[in-house]
Order: sequence, then C-alpha cells, then structure tokens
Amino acid sequence: MTKTRSYYSEIIRLGLPILVGQLGMIVTAFADNIMVGHYSTEALASASFVNGVFNVVNLCCIGFTYGLTPLVGSLYGRGEHRAIGGLMRNGLVLSTLYSALITAVLGVLYFYVDCLGQPAELLPLIRPYYLTALAGIVPVCIFNVFAQWSYGVTDTRSPMWIILAANALNIVGNYALIFGRWGMPEMGLTGAGVSTLVSRVLSVGAIVAVFAFASRAREARAGFAASCLSKRELALVWRTGLPVSMQMTFESGSFSVAAIMSGWLGAIPLAAFQIIVITGTLGFCVYYSLGAAISVVVSNVAGGGDNSEMRRAAWQGYHVMLALMVCSSVVFAVWGRDILGVFTSDAAVLAAAAALIFPLVLYQLGDATQITFANALRGTSHVMPMLWIAFVSYVVVGIPATWILGFPAGMGLYGILLSFSVSLFVAGALFLIFFLRATRTPR
Repeated sequence: MTKTRSYYSEIIRLGLPILVGQLGMIVTAFADNIMVGHYSTEALASASFVNGVFNVVNLCCIGFTYGLTPLVGSLYGRGEHRAIGGLMRNGLVLSTLYSALITAVLGVLYFYVDCLGQPAELLPLIRPYYLTALAGIVPVCIFNVFAQWSYGVTDTRSPMWIILAANALNIVGNYALIFGRWGMPEMGLTGAGVSTLVSRVLSVGAIVAVFAFASRAREARAGFAASCLSKRELALVWRTGLPVSMQMTFESGSFSVAAIMSGWLGAIPLAAFQIIVITGTLGFCVYYSLGAAISVVVSNVAGGGDNSEMRRAAWQGYHVMLALMVCSSVVFAVWGRDILGVFTSDAAVLAAAAALIFPLVLYQLGDATQITFANALRGTSHVMPMLWIAFVSYVVVGIPATWILGFPAGMGLYGILLSFSVSLFVAGALFLIFFLRATRTPR
C-alpha cells in the first residue's frame, strides 16, 4: 500500500507544477485568440491556419527533445548525475540542428503558402505572421532541451515559473502590439506573432541561466563542460528522440490537415474551428501535464528495471488522468458556449463553433488515454513503436476519416471534428498494448 500511495503522490507532485505552467499557456492562448478575434474575424481565421501549421512543427521539435526525458530520468534514478551533462551537450547540439533543418524546410514552404487553398483575402495577414512563427522554431526547441533535463531530475517547478513569466509578458505584448497601445504601433495579427517570438527568446535565456547557475545542476554542468560530442550518445538521442518527434508530428499533423480542410469550407468555418480547437487545448494541456509526470516516474522506476512497478505507476497515473478527463468534459459540456463567446462577437462564427461541443466532449477520453500510455511507453525508452502507432492512427486512419466524415459523408465541420475521436481511440488502444508488451515480466 505504501508504494501505491507514493506513486499517486509523486505523480501529482511532479505533474502539478507542469499543470500550472500549462494552464498559464492556456490563458495565454485564450488571451491571444480573444484579442485577435476581437481585432477581426479575418485575423482569427489567419491565425487558425498559421497556428495549425506551426503547431505541427513546434510539436515535432518538442517531441524530439522528449526523447531526453527517459534518458535523463534513468541516469538520475541511478545517481549518475555527471553523465547527465554529457547527454545534455549531445542532445542540445542534435536538437538545435534538427530544429534548424525544419526551419529551413518551412522557409521554403513560405513561398508556396498561396498554393494551400486558403481564402485569398487572408494571405496578406498570413504571410507576416508566418515569418514570426518561423523565427520561433529554434528557441522553442532549445528551451525544451533544458526543460526535459529539469523534468528528468524531478524539478518541474523551474520551467513552470519561466513559462508563467513568459506568458504574462506575451499577454501584455499582445495587447500593446495588436491594438497599438502605450505608444506601440498597431500591428494586428503580426503584433501577436512578434510578442510571442520575444517571449520565447527570453524563455531560452531564463532556462539556460537555471542550468548555468543552479546548485542542483553542479555535477551536470561539470559533465556538460568536460564532455565531447559522442557518436554513441548522438545516436542514442536520435533513436529515442526521432520516434517521439514523429509520433507528435503525425498527431498534430492530422489536426493541421483538419484545419486546412476547414479552410476549404470558408473563413467562418475556419475561425470556428480555431475557437473550438483552442478550447480543446484546455483538456489537452491538463492531460499533457500529468502525462509528462507519468513519463518521469516510469523512467525513474525503469532505472531499477522493475517492470511490475512501471505498470503500477502508469495505471495509477491513468486513474488520476481519468478524474481530470471527467472534469474537463463537464467544463466543456456545461460552460462550453460561455467559453466560446469570449473569443468573438461574430454571431455566425459562434453558432458554427457551438455546434461542435458534442464531438469536442466525445474525444476527451481518447485523448486522455493516448497521452497516458504514450508517455508511459516513452518512460520505458522503448519508443520505436510510437512512430508507427502514430502513423497508423493519425495518417492511415485519422486523415481519411477527417475527409470522409467532412465531405463525402456531408457532415462538414461537425464531421471533421468528429474524426478526432476515431484516431485518438485507435492510438490509445495501441499505446496501451505496446506499453504492456514493453513491461511484460519474463517467465
């Protein structure tokens, strides 16, 4: 019974600071979209498209850094603190190169953005906002390299405070630059992008300062300074980071394809899609926070090689996850219309978004389940199955389901959102199966 209680408390203790940070990001995303939505419906629709593209890209980079968490957590569980520094050096170099390559690819795509079927009147707003998002890719990746180190050594508070401070700065900057307050120029949607970019760059400086000066990082700093690039460690980071990166890319990519398909229906459906997806991130960020904690606890236990304890930690994390899922679903079902109403006063957009509350509530269980067991599997370091599970769930199953339900089935925007349940439940089932296989006790 002691172990059961300790896992619950440890998961909640580690997850709570991440949750606070994520809630801060939700408040920022809400404030972003409220300001942009009240600036103009065209700005909101343009933000939906660009954010859809760059959510994929940023999650791809963040996912690559997630491969560090189980590696750091396992070293920490064995007390090998100096080795963590060498791992961090190799992880930082490889992650930066990875994000720079992705930035170059998206830079080429910029010149073809008019070929993606979006309403022509939105392109003058899309282009400058796209460039500010492009400049933020590498800072996002660098920040998350150091955040995964912090999570892996069970310090989830430092990233929380940095995220909260950056989000507060972003909200103030949005208000000043979108509407031209306090002597700043009125930049509209572009102002939101500039504010976000500045907050991301400052976040990198803050998290690097924590690693450079915190006493708890002393041995890791020594290992970082004394180490050289190692083919073995670079290969290890690549093997653990790439499958998680691809898993998150396929998942977020299916959502971005849904945003593009929503744009085929017009500016109002695209704006409604943006509102409902931002509202849905309330659930996702809550689940993500607990999922990150589950991954840390499982990786710490994995350092001792006890499969039954890894399962125990994951199942107890799932119990807490289900409780949070119920809370999120109740919030969406009871107060969903009120939440949607804060984003825009456009009656047509509100009506289109309000019609999507049921499919929003429906996919919460699938999302909570796939996040739990994807992170549990990540904690075991057996991450290669994550790549093809995500490919099957979100590309082979999810994207065709989005198109079929949205267009041949004639369900439009409702069908597009309903398809999320299909891919998320398939992913949840497959992640669970492979986590159980990875933690099977040999006979």
